[in-house]
Amino acid sequence: MGLKQFVVYTNVIVLILIFIKTDMKNPFLALVLLSGLSGCSINTVSVSQNSSLYNYGLYNAKGQRVNSILSESTLLNADVVLVGEWHTHPGVHLFQAELFQQLSTQSKALALSLEQFSRADQQTLNLYVEGKIGEQYLIDNTNAWPNYQSDYRALVELAIVNNAAVIAANAPKYVVTCVARQGINYLDKLDAQQRSFIAKEIDISPSPYKERFMQSMHHGTPSQNENFYAAQVIWDETMAESIVDYIKENKGSQVMHIAGDFHVKEGQGIARVIKRLAPELNVVWISPVIKVKPQHSGYQLQVNPLPIRYVQKAHQQAAFKKLSKRGEQTQCR
Repeated sequence: MGLKQFVVYTNVIVLILIFIKTDMKNPFLALVLLSGLSGCSINTVSVSQNSSLYNYGLYNAKGQRVNSILSESTLLNADVVLVGEWHTHPGVHLFQAELFQQLSTQSKALALSLEQFSRADQQTLNLYVEGKIGEQYLIDNTNAWPNYQSDYRALVELAIVNNAAVIAANAPKYVVTCVARQGINYLDKLDAQQRSFIAKEIDISPSPYKERFMQSMHHGTPSQNENFYAAQVIWDETMAESIVDYIKENKGSQVMHIAGDFHVKEGQGIARVIKRLAPELNVVWISPVIKVKPQHSGYQLQVNPLPIRYVQKAHQQAAFKKLSKRGEQTQCR
């Protein structure tokens, strides 16, 4: 059996295991994954207005199409691969699965790191990966995102069948919420265990990343926006430190990390912190785009745009009002 045939055979077995374990909840996605993971190439279907939301195309920083991950040395040799996502985008989630499977065929031990679980969830997540608890128990006893089963389940199952570690990389939501309300000094109120769930250092000094964040804030006073930025940075710092700590404890490993694209875009969020903590690490990032640019700071994942969320302004305003009340039940010290 040649190498390519072996990879095909292995990937088919992996997918059978995944979809048996997940009870075939999405047979269409199973077929899409099977077609994408059955060889060394990645999805090469052109992205257009007439194509599926599952379609994507990967391009390098020069805007050149990448047809095979296994021939892309920049990705294969990276210590950390940051994959920015537009949450709930099916094409992005499909790409994540295909990328993880292909990276897992290399000699480096691969770990999956997730924004979608916090450090406080790590022990419970470990029990699930080890097969000691069921999926519903995992969801009920962690702060798993509401879309875990539709968007992250398959990726976690893929990590499990590849014997890969799964890192709960993020900061607990209640801490971030309270920092957004009270400011960075809220961290001083945490006990030792709670503080251990947050990165040791939180850098909120001026930077291009901070400028981009502030430009995105259209409401709130300057003081409120400073608090919001502190909350944002706690996410970045904690995820980055979690990744760096794992690699330090597991020399020679590679980490593929999933996070919202704002944390990944232009290498200004998580990547910036990783390079501060561990300058020797080779970090690459991938960001979803609608239109590919000839010059970009990292890899570009071209996908079709999601449907328009709101057509009527009144509906959008009502949604914003509801969003502003999110987290009101969180009790801060």
